[in-house]
Amino acid sequence: MNEYLSLSEVATLIGKSKETLRRWDREGKLKAVREPISNYRVYKRTDIENKFGQFISDSETTFISNEVTPLQEYAVLELFAGAGGLAIGLEQAGLHCAALNEIDKWACQTLRLNRPKWNVLEGDIKDFDFTSYKDEVEVVTGGFPCQAFSYAGKKLGLDDARGTLFYEFARVVQEVQPLICIGENVRGLLSHDKGRTLEGMLSILDEIGYRVVPVQILKAIHFNVPQKRERIFLVGIRKDIAIDFHYPHPYSTIYNLEDALKKGPLYHTDVPESKGSKYPPYKKEILDLVPPKGYWRDLPLDIQKEYMGKSFYLGGGKTGMARRIGWDEPCLTLTCSPAQKQTERCHPEETRPFTVREYARIQTFPDEWEFVGSIAQQYKQIGNAVPVNLAKEMGYAIIQFLNAYHNSRNPL
Repeated sequence: MNEYLSLSEVATLIGKSKETLRRWDREGKLKAVREPISNYRVYKRTDIENKFGQFISDSETTFISNEVTPLQEYAVLELFAGAGGLAIGLEQAGLHCAALNEIDKWACQTLRLNRPKWNVLEGDIKDFDFTSYKDEVEVVTGGFPCQAFSYAGKKLGLDDARGTLFYEFARVVQEVQPLICIGENVRGLLSHDKGRTLEGMLSILDEIGYRVVPVQILKAIHFNVPQKRERIFLVGIRKDIAIDFHYPHPYSTIYNLEDALKKGPLYHTDVPESKGSKYPPYKKEILDLVPPKGYWRDLPLDIQKEYMGKSFYLGGGKTGMARRIGWDEPCLTLTCSPAQKQTERCHPEETRPFTVREYARIQTFPDEWEFVGSIAQQYKQIGNAVPVNLAKEMGYAIIQFLNAYHNSRNPL
């Protein structure tokens, strides 16, 4: 659940106008604070709950759906598209995919196989000019890697980020001038290089004409994804637009591994059979001893020491090692390889990694979405993806924003 709430969110939750909240802030009746990353004035959730607990509880409990219908066709240009997790979710929400850029040839083949009509721009983003998409798309999205910047001064500029993929993301946003841009990343971006990397990104977006909404961590389990995966989104709104963006509201229902792999509320059938990796005999013998929801500490002490090696004597829980997932819990975050020692995700009943289709289900890909390449390539594509259902909920939030902008330009 988000630690901070925007002015608009608080106004909606407690049924007061924004102007009333601004007056209360001036008078000291309900003080806003500076959000530590974006420096926007926001409200601490705990402050609102302490003062208006009943209001916020009722509002969030009775909330049903983020779904909204687009008032017209809105187009998206997606960068670093991967195998399509974000693109599928945005499509399901009702957004039109104008083009996708991706460097990995196997991921590009996956996109073309499943959506022959999508315009897949294969190759290094550095080699593409996107100016032709100006005035053609409302949204630019991209899940860029977080690379450290070289700081030339206190305020980082676009040129200081040259050589990084965020520079390319910002360059494209500057070329295309969309109404809104969405950057997606792992939560580790918050602390990367002691927070300076994110600080630099915000500075660059500000320089090219975009105000950034307070950054929030979205937990996939709150958005119909049976997986404990956390992502952050950088949402930039073009400065000439005075419309607020609201993140999707979290849902109270939490889905587990059984919901992912068996017939139920998430899928109409059991997971299809497919190929998958296998553990070497030594690892299988050890994981045979781990119960569902267990991990290396559930092994006999002598085997713990042998299996963990020097790691046994180091600090930290290392709860992903020799980990068997239980049917009645969400899966831990999937990685690009299902059998790495640091991030094992063993099937609840069979001593094996999850298959490709099981991996895809945990990421909420549709069963009909096929992946191209070797088994290792398929795992990599799925593990790197944004969970489809999380992307869909973000898509609804984007449409809500674009609809508000559309209405502001076309008043009744």
